[in-house]
Amino acid sequence: MEIGSFLELQLPKGRELHKQETDIARLNTGRMAIWHAFRVTGCKRIWIPIYQCDSIRETLEKKGVEIKFYHIDKKWNPLDIEATDEDAVLIANYYGIMSSSRMADLAAKYKHVIIDCAQAFFCKPVEGALMVYSCRKFVGAPDGAYVVGKDAHMMVDEYPQCYSSDTAAFLLKRIEYGCEGKGYEARSLNEHRIDAEDCMKMSKFTRMLMDAEGYEYNKAKRKENFTYAHSMLKDINKIDPTMYMDDDTIPMVYPLVVEEDECIQRLFAAKHFQGHWWSYICEEQPADSFEYWISRYVIPITIDQRYGKKEIDYLANVIKSK
Repeated sequence: MEIGSFLELQLPKGRELHKQETDIARLNTGRMAIWHAFRVTGCKRIWIPIYQCDSIRETLEKKGVEIKFYHIDKKWNPLDIEATDEDAVLIANYYGIMSSSRMADLAAKYKHVIIDCAQAFFCKPVEGALMVYSCRKFVGAPDGAYVVGKDAHMMVDEYPQCYSSDTAAFLLKRIEYGCEGKGYEARSLNEHRIDAEDCMKMSKFTRMLMDAEGYEYNKAKRKENFTYAHSMLKDINKIDPTMYMDDDTIPMVYPLVVEEDECIQRLFAAKHFQGHWWSYICEEQPADSFEYWISRYVIPITIDQRYGKKEIDYLANVIKSK
């Protein structure tokens, strides 16, 4: 026990969203959380979507997991999954635009299901599935992921403790210097640390931040901003991102699909720092596949709790200013 000396950072307590005592794992990254969830299933093989962050595939391959890949169609439905009762199936809540009931409908088709909610932090747990949530996409934190579901807490004690304070200065430098220059350099140090880590317990610093976050404000602003962005951009969007949403759906971004390569360059010039996701897929998949099309043309428009109508109006004007 330590008493006295200098004061540390102090924040509100008791707000953690995923806070049950059992059936939960608090880990360092989403990719490792997916691997942990796979371990919990006891399966030997996993089916994962082609349209997925390459860090997931790379992590599973490094861990010696047998992987099978499946396609998705334009309505985000999995195709060609031939999973047995001995296989796990990973399905993704893309952009956070799918309701919990939609994910439950997809999960009901398979025995061992892991739902990737890295982009859907507020998606309610689906009974019988293992849910994986990422902290850093919704809260300013240096690391962190949750696995929620039956027996998720199993084997967590095997993992060492993550320590993030040595590379967490980017959270402060972003405030004082912005996200370029010193801010970006500091964040890069944190990314390098994360990339080098194996599966670890969530850092104490991240746990503290997650216990202090104002989640109701976070949810309300994202929902408000998404709704406003859709009202401004739905006439040019090649997809309907509201297809599977309900009143409880809280997106991570507004997925805008425009078949114009110059649009993202205009946004970069306007300092909207959000590029195409998973562009490596365009090098691996045929040009007539849905995965190629969505990887090439989707632009994730920022709608998080830091912003409002002023910023969305600004981005909409840039997008439409051909």
